[in-house]
Amino acid sequence: MILIRKIYNWGIIGCGTVAEQKSGPAYQQTKGFNLIAVMRRDFDKAKDFAKRHHIPKVYAKADDLINAIDIDAVYIATPPDSHEYYALKVAKAGKICCIEKPMAPSYQSCLNITYVFKQNKLPLFVAYYRRSLPRFVKIKSWLNDNQIGRIRHLSWHFSKPANDIDLSQSYNWRTDINIAPGGYFDDLASHGLDLFAYLLGDFAKANGIAVNQQGLYSSMDAVTGNWLHTTGITGSGSWNFGTEKREDHVQIYGSQGKIKFSVFDDQPIILEHHNDSVSMKIENPENIQLYHVQSMSEYLTKGITHPSTGETATHTAWIMDQIRS
Repeated sequence: MILIRKIYNWGIIGCGTVAEQKSGPAYQQTKGFNLIAVMRRDFDKAKDFAKRHHIPKVYAKADDLINAIDIDAVYIATPPDSHEYYALKVAKAGKICCIEKPMAPSYQSCLNITYVFKQNKLPLFVAYYRRSLPRFVKIKSWLNDNQIGRIRHLSWHFSKPANDIDLSQSYNWRTDINIAPGGYFDDLASHGLDLFAYLLGDFAKANGIAVNQQGLYSSMDAVTGNWLHTTGITGSGSWNFGTEKREDHVQIYGSQGKIKFSVFDDQPIILEHHNDSVSMKIENPENIQLYHVQSMSEYLTKGITHPSTGETATHTAWIMDQIRS
């Protein structure tokens, strides 16, 4: 059901690092959206966030924000182990919802969330915002226009050194096996795998190996995977979080060329066709979720399809589960 109105009032649960720069300002800049409330367990930090971003209401309890009569929609930006808990409350309250990625720590939790929103005929979005970024929309247009012929294979290598938190063995929810079984793989690889489903079609099957090589934390820190898209395209990936330097390289191979790009790094996208090469530098917006959030507004106010929904994010969760297992 599309609840078409002119203005939607949003509240954020979990106004931390992601909401500070990536997403919070995007809601404020989007036509048809008003960001009117925030909630964080640390009430002083919530008040500070609200003051700096000129948000009128601050809540100490998530239930109070969710059930506020002037809130139409809720953005859940907490760590993923609490996403299902809050999302089911939002659905019960009959509100629209956007959930930060990954949607939940497990495929089953994602199924549960998506089912409840579908049963209640409520819009559900997930913040896989790369589907909306101009650089990746351009790559999709190259693929759709057969710029590299028949697509054969995609490969992705992503690696980085252990950071100071890892080396100190201080607590980090991103490397807690109870919250993120795959560690940084869950937090980072989910972006790329979701993007690949958008670019090349859904996955038909996937498998992989996940191990802990460094012993710095409880989650896995080295993952390799292979997969097959429903379109017959093969794929492979490797992710390691204990290497000497950071690398982020994707290559899509076709019968008549190749496309090269980075999932995270601000690098040009490159199209190689026969003996020609085209390099394009397409900047991301300052608030990187801007186009994703604007697309939500277009869906809610005009009925224009949004690329990142509960269903697409649940498919990504299935892929992650298959590769980790």
